Amino acid sequence: MTETATTAVDVPSGKPAAVPTPRPGDPRLARLSLNQATVKRWSLAEAVEGCRRAGIPAIGPWREPVAEMGLAAAARLLRDSGLRVSSYCRAGFLTDPDRSVALDDNRRAIDEAAELGAPSLVMVVGGLREGERDLAGARARVVDALAELVPYAAERGVRLGLEPLHPMFCADRAVLSTLGQALDIAERFAPDEVGVVVDSYHVWWDPQVYEQIARAGQRTVIYQACDWVLPIPADALLGRGMVGDGYADVGGLRRAVDAAGYTGDIEVEIFNADVWAADGDAVIATVARRHVQYVV
Repeated sequence: MTETATTAVDVPSGKPAAVPTPRPGDPRLARLSLNQATVKRWSLAEAVEGCRRAGIPAIGPWREPVAEMGLAAAARLLRDSGLRVSSYCRAGFLTDPDRSVALDDNRRAIDEAAELGAPSLVMVVGGLREGERDLAGARARVVDALAELVPYAAERGVRLGLEPLHPMFCADRAVLSTLGQALDIAERFAPDEVGVVVDSYHVWWDPQVYEQIARAGQRTVIYQACDWVLPIPADALLGRGMVGDGYADVGGLRRAVDAAGYTGDIEVEIFNADVWAADGDAVIATVARRHVQYVV
């Protein structure tokens, strides 16, 4: 039996013993951030208070909960909370058939990120149009859209972060499947304008990932931590697990991004139905334990 978000741990064979839950103020938590998707059932206010109770110093909010609260109220909440905003999720889908709608939505997301004080906006660039098989053409549309959005974001002090997704999401979510592909596009722009997101779930399998992390250097805008677990659920999007439960070398990837010059937050982002159904405070406690055990 493995540790879950709601139960005590029975140490599985071959894995190290669990560590105690770190207390607020523990220096090992200094770079930890909670991506709000990990506690999907919580409002932004609940997620902020959960982080404060647990001593997690940063949060990565999502657009939908911000919209539910209202942008001005969300910005005020985050400013008053004392938490850092590690990133803002998410924009992108630049390959959508209606280009003008996609660009307008991304400009709104950039404005929101600026108002919230987010240093970066995570971009999931979009998949193929229905029936389309032209990957090169779809990637070219991403470049064209970014060329319009980058000056707008730069004026507002928001850095765009291109997130490559695992190849199984190439058709519907992201025609960028490797860190190398994301960098090929990011490097068309200034480093302080466009960077990349290194998400352990999406890149752990790539035989070139460590080479590409070194290439990224300080273009890494956020490191996101979670694990690749089996079996893959019917909804593959919900296949992320707590760090330590799966196959990704999350700690090794963290050491690689640091060696390349990254000094930012380590943001835990988990899409998992069991995690979402669990008590939020218990989820955060597990996140903190796994962070000090497997990541720092």
